[in-house]
Amino acid sequence: MKIWIDGYEANVPQRLGSSQVAYELIRSLEKLDQKNEYTIFLPSSPMEDMPQEREGWKYKILRPSKLWTRITLPFALYFARIKPDLFFSPTHYVPRFCPVPKVVTIFDLSFLQFPEMFNKGDLYKLTNWTKFSVLNSQHVLTISNFTKKDLIKQYKLKADKITIFYPGFDQTVFRPIKNSSQIKKIQDKYGIVGRYIIFIGTIQPKKNIIRLMEAVKNIEDLKLVVVGKTTGPGREAWQFQEILQTPQKLDIPERVIFPGFVPTEELPCLLSGAAAFVLPSLWEGFGIPVVEAMATGTPVVVSNVSSLPEVVGKAGLLIDPYSVTQIEQAIRAVINDKKLNEALSKLGLQQAQKYSWETAAKVVLSTFTKLVKEA
Repeated sequence: MKIWIDGYEANVPQRLGSSQVAYELIRSLEKLDQKNEYTIFLPSSPMEDMPQEREGWKYKILRPSKLWTRITLPFALYFARIKPDLFFSPTHYVPRFCPVPKVVTIFDLSFLQFPEMFNKGDLYKLTNWTKFSVLNSQHVLTISNFTKKDLIKQYKLKADKITIFYPGFDQTVFRPIKNSSQIKKIQDKYGIVGRYIIFIGTIQPKKNIIRLMEAVKNIEDLKLVVVGKTTGPGREAWQFQEILQTPQKLDIPERVIFPGFVPTEELPCLLSGAAAFVLPSLWEGFGIPVVEAMATGTPVVVSNVSSLPEVVGKAGLLIDPYSVTQIEQAIRAVINDKKLNEALSKLGLQQAQKYSWETAAKVVLSTFTKLVKEA
């Protein structure tokens, strides 16, 4: 097979969410598949951590980076002398004009549920371009059974047009850190002193961080570390100003720490030093940080909505994300009940082992093979 891949979102620094999935899938496919021929399209030279070129694995730089899926990719596809057997987009969007079978990746449809939480430009693209991509692709990949059901409901897709692959985590990085001095070194770097819980994710309204801060306010001698950026890859900043201003409004500015983006290799120390990881999100397609937290043995508290119950299984406490009281009670239970804390830690370590990028890549490659055979 000749497979062309849109590598735009994978080739960025500080990867989170969709860009993290795109990068890990590309990296894992290169390791897994030495048989087929891949061309990865990028708007700029591949970053150092992208897989090295080899026989059967090439990069092609295209210009311009603006109007990437509207003009740049369609132009490359139409005027290619030898066309691929399949075009894969590890993002929500496929080229508008594409003369070969297409596979698109849809992470979640939160923009349909909470349109008010997205700026107008992002909402327009997500609503219109996602619909086009879903309805005009030969196959759809998604990252949870919850999102699969949502795709069937919203776009009337047949179930056999959708394949689920669960994202993984870096097993060489995310593991329990027992070295207290190593943990303290990273905590000191970000000015973290005392007992704390941790949140990791993009700072945006659907993550429900304001209610989390309101819950933390009621728990004495507990700090909240909010790790994450205020923008997603290639997007304008979402509505984050109110979130950043909330600690001052709640009169707990010294108890909420915003370290910004934290390098991946430092996260296990912050997670291992935390009393709990809390994600009270209103909507998640999957939630990779939850798996990374479980892999470090950090007890997790997550919302009882969308994909999160599916991801954590019995390894986390579930809360109603709209109830500050429930969020507070769950946090109190985890940080004060030693037996519960230890039980969740053990269960989380077991649950995390269900997820790997190698397995995800195998599912994706199997989907490619089946689609090309049926074409």
